[in-house]
Amino acid sequence: MPEARLAAGIWVSAYLRRLQAEMIPAYVPARGDETAGAVLVKLALLDGTARLFHRQYDLMTGAGGWVVLMDGPETEVDALWRREQARDPDVWVVEIESREGRHLLGTEG
Repeated sequence: MPEARLAAGIWVSAYLRRLQAEMIPAYVPARGDETAGAVLVKLALLDGTARLFHRQYDLMTGAGGWVVLMDGPETEVDALWRREQARDPDVWVVEIESREGRHLLGTEG
């Protein structure tokens, strides 16, 4: 059975609350469409590097999981999400700042 998907704005709001509860600093540098926008999560490691995650869905089952879209210099990661936003203005970007690499997406480790 396909996984139910939350509206993007609701998901981002809930995710920010989870991060705040764990005292992980985060903000939204790009707001997309409230219902159908894709979500990118940038993890800034505060050492000049970052990772950019996106949700990937299995077309057969509808199941989804977070995968790394890019891992590298923060300036290059920023350039990638900005290109994605230029291509798709509905995209959301959540930026997390965590030297330890904490992001609560279920892919830690």
